Amino acid sequence: MTLQRVDGPAGTLAEQAYANLLDRLVLLEIAPGDVIKEQALAVELGCGRTPLREALKILERDQLIVTYPRRGTFAAPLTLTDLSVISDMRAVLDPLATRRGAELHGGEQREALQRLRDQLLELRAADHDKLTPRELIHLDLHTHRVLYAATGEALLEQTLLRLLHLVTRMWCAVLDRVPDVEQHVQEHLDLLDAVLSGDADRAAELSAEHVRHFEDVLRANL
Repeated sequence: MTLQRVDGPAGTLAEQAYANLLDRLVLLEIAPGDVIKEQALAVELGCGRTPLREALKILERDQLIVTYPRRGTFAAPLTLTDLSVISDMRAVLDPLATRRGAELHGGEQREALQRLRDQLLELRAADHDKLTPRELIHLDLHTHRVLYAATGEALLEQTLLRLLHLVTRMWCAVLDRVPDVEQHVQEHLDLLDAVLSGDADRAAELSAEHVRHFEDVLRANL
């Protein structure tokens, strides 16, 4: 079962539970080390224990939760030592994904990419009513998810989503120390233009730069 696609209408109860818990874990609303209480979550999410456990199995595979025999299930600890290997993988796969997306001019995600571009332009022009850092992270997360979906290749999309969710947890951990989150998010604007215009080389180049900049900012604030 594929439960990685979280944007748009949810399907089964397991998918709904997964989508709900995914963002809460990624954005540290469920903090690293917090106990995952199945009974309470089943009531809160309005689903049975079986679909909840199905969702938890996928989250454990994604390294977002961990289960210890006779102790229970917990939100996974932050493992910053994984940053280098994750960044190395993203340095190869993110440019590949944006190249594929550009070759398709955004494919089935073209309208969603255009809406994101318009939102970033509006954000850049705004003198007030700026987004909070937390809202900016939501926007960053959504932008990457749509860019990955634009590849039209499920395996590549799912692999990149798993990496994205792990590094976003690290990003959220240092969010209060990052001086300009909006600048990081605005880097997507040129990237979206390249994908929508079909400039595959430019899209791949900008994507590689974005991944490098992300790691530099993250390491500077750890």
